[in-house]
Amino acid sequence: MRIALFLLLFISTLNFAQDKTPVKRDPYLQASSPAQPKQVRPEDKVKIIHADEIKKSPDKYDGNQYFTGNVQIEHQGSILTADEVVLYNEENFVKAIGNTRLQNTDGSVITAGEMEYDANTQKGVARKNVVLTDPKQTIKTDILYYDRLANQAYFNTGGTISDGQNVTYAKVGTYFLNTRVVDLTGNVKIETPQYTIEGPNIKQNQNTKIADFLGPTTITSKTNPRNRIYTEKGTYKMDSKEAFLTKNSRIFYNEKILTGDDMYYNQISGFGKATGNVTLDDPKEKRFIKGGYGEIFEKKDSAMMTKNPYAVKAMEKDSIYFAAEKIISYQRPDTLDIKVKKSYLRAFKKARIYKSNAQGRADSIAFNETDGIMHMYTNPILWSGEKQVTGDKVEAYFNTKTEDIDSLKVIGNAFAISKVDSLTLKDEFNQVKGKFMTVYYEKNAIKEARVVGNAQSIVYVDDTDQETKKPERIGITLSTCGIIGALFEERALQIISCSIGAASDTYPMSMIEPSKRKFPDFNWNTKDRIRKWQDILVDSPNNEEIQYTADNELFDKAQKAIDDEKAKEEAKKPKRTRK
Repeated sequence: MRIALFLLLFISTLNFAQDKTPVKRDPYLQASSPAQPKQVRPEDKVKIIHADEIKKSPDKYDGNQYFTGNVQIEHQGSILTADEVVLYNEENFVKAIGNTRLQNTDGSVITAGEMEYDANTQKGVARKNVVLTDPKQTIKTDILYYDRLANQAYFNTGGTISDGQNVTYAKVGTYFLNTRVVDLTGNVKIETPQYTIEGPNIKQNQNTKIADFLGPTTITSKTNPRNRIYTEKGTYKMDSKEAFLTKNSRIFYNEKILTGDDMYYNQISGFGKATGNVTLDDPKEKRFIKGGYGEIFEKKDSAMMTKNPYAVKAMEKDSIYFAAEKIISYQRPDTLDIKVKKSYLRAFKKARIYKSNAQGRADSIAFNETDGIMHMYTNPILWSGEKQVTGDKVEAYFNTKTEDIDSLKVIGNAFAISKVDSLTLKDEFNQVKGKFMTVYYEKNAIKEARVVGNAQSIVYVDDTDQETKKPERIGITLSTCGIIGALFEERALQIISCSIGAASDTYPMSMIEPSKRKFPDFNWNTKDRIRKWQDILVDSPNNEEIQYTADNELFDKAQKAIDDEKAKEEAKKPKRTRK
């Protein structure tokens, strides 16, 4: 009986003209409503499905009739329920108050304390503890603006979005229900079980679980907050934890920093790569590597750089520079204490090294940064001042406290050459060679060498003229010993010991021919000599070869005298004549 009475009252009510005063709307709805109400087709009108009571009071809702008690209305397939509904029939406009719930045709549901809905524009506003739910997520906010035609929902008073695994906080958000994309701005924060994502503008696709970053954004690990990603533009796959970064990006991992123009990082596998202006910075080791392409392996704590890479090991007194076709850096636990990690650097193919007091080249270089031990493999050559060392393999030992080179070990075909006088272009070189050689440094310069196994030396010998007090050339000493001890002085090489099968002879300059003044495998190299750190950036600086002048005057004069004497002797011999 009550329902029948309600229907009669409702039908009659719709025929009554309501107050002509336009309803007071939310500014969002006011801006979208037409200046003059248009004629609405019956099928586009809001329909009342149920209400317990119909009421009207001059003191309430500007005297408009309203419905109370389990109110249910319908429009274009969407159902709105509430405790109380005011229907402005001529404007086709609805105000719903108390436990409002809007069930949309796309499956989404909006609940709130109150709602306003313009059936002409199909736009609405929900207020007070608003919750929008659909199969992909739940949005909570204080005020939600929604547009059924555009299938969009919008909030600007702060809100949270939850998909069952991740929770997002944002000041402003627009949800595109067709594509399931949420455009978030203003201090956006996404909490996942493993990471926290923060940025000013993030777009989330709830179908693909992909987030796009527009503006400075960070992804921070919850287990280790020092491991994080920073970018100003990028894409992040929430499920696979893959980041694609394209602007001012940095990956922080294991106290290292990888940067590049275009970057990729997988937080699950710990693999990352970067192209274009790549830098791998290791502040703890005071070392960085630059190149055109780089890869990192977080779980192995290793990295690789190619495309014209070079590395700089920064030191307080004197930095070391490395270059090659490929540079690898990695850390490994100390065999004596697994809690201690040692750092290593390896340069492959055409490796070059520069230090102010030592420069070198080899096919490959391996450097134990922690212990200060460097290995140079395959055709190594090391320069120090006007001295050169070569061999099958060179090992350099650095003092990690003073940052200076303590010594070198040359293994196989060891050969040391020093210019007799670096201030002249005379073709005069002191030489010592053998199977093995140990070179000792003093004050960053080669001071002493000990050669073992088939040791040989060619040394220019000077003495001081007692009258002029100037050095005077005596000649050249040729030595062959089992072991040679040599002392490098400013302008001389002094053989301080020659033992085991020692044989040593000194020849005046007039009696030693030029071909005997150098060993057959003499290899003084000025073309590839690294003079400044920038020289390591190319395969070879291709210096102009230095032309040295041989001083053969005494030998040539003595040889001429010998030849003249031979000619005289020949002239004294009787000549045979044919009869």
